[in-house]
Amino acid sequence: MKNLIIFFVIGILIGFCNACVQKPEKDLSEFIKKHQEVVEPLLRDINLAYWNATITGKKEDYDKFEKLQLKLVEIYSNKEDFKKLKKIKESGEIKDPLLKRQLIILYNSYLENQVDKNLLKEIIKLSTTVEKQFNTFRGKMDGQEVTDNYIREILKTETKDMEKRKKAWLASKQVGKEVADNLIKLVKLRNKAAKSLGFDNYYVMALALNEQSEEELVKIFEELKELTDEPFKKLKEELDDALCKAYGIEKKDLRPWHYNDPFFQEGPTIGDINLDKYYKGKDIVKLAIKFYDGIGLPVDDIIQRSDLYEKKGKNPHAYTINIDRKGDVRILANIKDTEQWMETILHECGHGVYSKFIDRKLPFFLRRYAHIFTTEAIAMLFGRLSRDPNWMRDMLNIDKSEIEKLKPILRKSLKFKQLIFARWAQVMFNFERALYKNPDQDLNKLWWDMVEKYQFVHRPEGRDNPDWAAKIHFTSSPVYYHNYMLGEMLASQLHYYIANHILHQDPANISYVNNKKIGEYIKEKVLKPGAKYRWDEMIKRATGEPLTAKYFVKQFVEN
Repeated sequence: MKNLIIFFVIGILIGFCNACVQKPEKDLSEFIKKHQEVVEPLLRDINLAYWNATITGKKEDYDKFEKLQLKLVEIYSNKEDFKKLKKIKESGEIKDPLLKRQLIILYNSYLENQVDKNLLKEIIKLSTTVEKQFNTFRGKMDGQEVTDNYIREILKTETKDMEKRKKAWLASKQVGKEVADNLIKLVKLRNKAAKSLGFDNYYVMALALNEQSEEELVKIFEELKELTDEPFKKLKEELDDALCKAYGIEKKDLRPWHYNDPFFQEGPTIGDINLDKYYKGKDIVKLAIKFYDGIGLPVDDIIQRSDLYEKKGKNPHAYTINIDRKGDVRILANIKDTEQWMETILHECGHGVYSKFIDRKLPFFLRRYAHIFTTEAIAMLFGRLSRDPNWMRDMLNIDKSEIEKLKPILRKSLKFKQLIFARWAQVMFNFERALYKNPDQDLNKLWWDMVEKYQFVHRPEGRDNPDWAAKIHFTSSPVYYHNYMLGEMLASQLHYYIANHILHQDPANISYVNNKKIGEYIKEKVLKPGAKYRWDEMIKRATGEPLTAKYFVKQFVEN
């Protein structure tokens, strides 16, 4: 009888303990269910409002977007809800993996909004104002408004009139003066919010809330700098020699407007080959649809919902948006029949398929990418193909003998492109860190110090303008740009895994065209898991090793 009593008491205690453990999970499940009922339709409305605003440029559309954002802030700034989540998190009793991931995501979303409501409203209002300035501003040449595409066309093709090149470059920077004061004010407001939550500045906070650390990023970027210093120096000398010959000027006279784009972030035309000629007259969109269909990741439904061509008031850039996490994915672009826009639409469709093929059986808050740089990686993996000789051969029906002649030029072009971008990413990463550490320093000087240090480009004499502010990412995507570089690294890592383990072929010679094995691997290992795993765990599961720069270096520095 005594033993029976002991077992009975033990059974009660075990049942009681199980109930204690289960209660936090039950509480969290109930919280998530109620939260989703409110947030899911609101997020859809916010995304639709942003979509409409960036297409029309109308004040009323931006106003609607701003008001909806404020509603979302109201939800995530709720202090009682945050206390509940914090208590659940600190209990350490959430064992279910899916609940645990949702808890982390929701906790971080609430944490960044636990600041003064008036401050949050001010940040959103000012951010919307600056973004609207960007999206509706058009630079002027000789008193006439010009589009971004027109400016880029001049910088890519004009070889005789250096004054025209300079005017085009200056026009691309005019928006900087328009937004700089508001942008600095926005940086200070963001810092104020971050400091109220115990962070040194907004940059540090944004990294932490995205499961990254400044220390690990600095280490990665320092390693990249060291590995690319000498290769880039040689490449830049070769490029400068070619430009001087083309323009009939001396090296000492080379300035920012002599390069291919306003920020020297894109690769140049190599030799006498202008890649645009292979895309001239082609239906860029149809090519993208055909390619993605061939690898088993169809995008025709995405394209049907998209807005792809220039019009007045429209955002002049490109982006992809997941409206409802149920399949309504759209692309905004301003397509021309050029290699750059071929790359862009392949890139944006990469973002699109990521959103489209996330497993919809996952909980709503996990139906998103593992990390912002993992969606960039997929976009970059496919965007690179616009300069890939095997892809061009198979998609554009270029004669095999011509492709063989083009191969060394195309590979050199891609190497130029990637190395140039790796150095440009250094400018953005290091400048933005410094911007948030001290927005009162001489930012105009700092910008050109960074450009000279990492890109080896001479600053224009006597120029003291906020050219840095002409980069929209400081406004629309703060503390984001480093993820493009991490995305490039992961894209190379995925490329080598596909070549070595899926196709068992030479990484330098594989063709992605009509190869459904590639799409199946990407879908199963990267897209479907969504945010089920932390980004580093997802990468290890997909490639068998942690994120590393070695494949990017192998692909674009050593080869």
